[in-house]
Amino acid sequence: MLDIPKLDPDTLSDHVASNRESWNADSDTYQTDHGPQLAASGGLAWGVWQVPESELQVLGEVRGRDILELGCGAAQWSIALAKAGARPIGVDISENQLAHARRLMTEAGVEFPLVHANAEAVPLPDASFDIVFCDYGAMSFADPYATVPEVARLLRPSGLLAFSGTTPIIQMCYPDEGDHAGDRLCIDYFGMWALPCDGYVDFMLPYGAWIRLFLAHGFVIEDLIELRPKPDATSSYRDDSDREWYRRWPGEQIWKVRKEG
Repeated sequence: MLDIPKLDPDTLSDHVASNRESWNADSDTYQTDHGPQLAASGGLAWGVWQVPESELQVLGEVRGRDILELGCGAAQWSIALAKAGARPIGVDISENQLAHARRLMTEAGVEFPLVHANAEAVPLPDASFDIVFCDYGAMSFADPYATVPEVARLLRPSGLLAFSGTTPIIQMCYPDEGDHAGDRLCIDYFGMWALPCDGYVDFMLPYGAWIRLFLAHGFVIEDLIELRPKPDATSSYRDDSDREWYRRWPGEQIWKVRKEG
């Protein structure tokens, strides 16, 4: 049994506290709007267009592996991984998201630890995991300059870090007003980091900054997968006009890096 200290809200940085508050407020609506799509894909699919893991093979063999999902939300991924024979643990800053995770775990008949914690300082021992991953999740909503060294601490030698999120390209193409990316660059590329939006703080780095950060903490880069939806792809997150944008330019990516053995 894991002995995990309870989250102390008074210790959270401003952006972590803001994201916790926003996710707690939006959790029910998020699961109502997007839970059916996540359920339809069986929990094992990447990004807003739900590209199947069976096609991408990002995580590789999961049976018997200790896996940490950073920013697990309602834990659809971790539930599917548990069914596949993995030993997952889910971490999330939102207690309301974790409540949804417990409900879905009960419905699925699986059980694994859920940790209410800040992904920038995970209260779990060093070298505990073979794989740390997230589909958006904490690697989008936590400071990478804190999460990457924290993942390096949590991974065993030769362990895998894999995470999806938006690309710098699409981030630069969002106008100040509106929810759809356009065909013009609207914000600076250099210096990209914390990007406040609608009560949340997202994080994004230029490609060179990501690479330097990985190398500084002992990771070898294996792949950068730029996701492209199929012509008939549908999404509860995006509409048909967005799909055409994503088919022209990379709007989502998956970093796959491995801790040196």
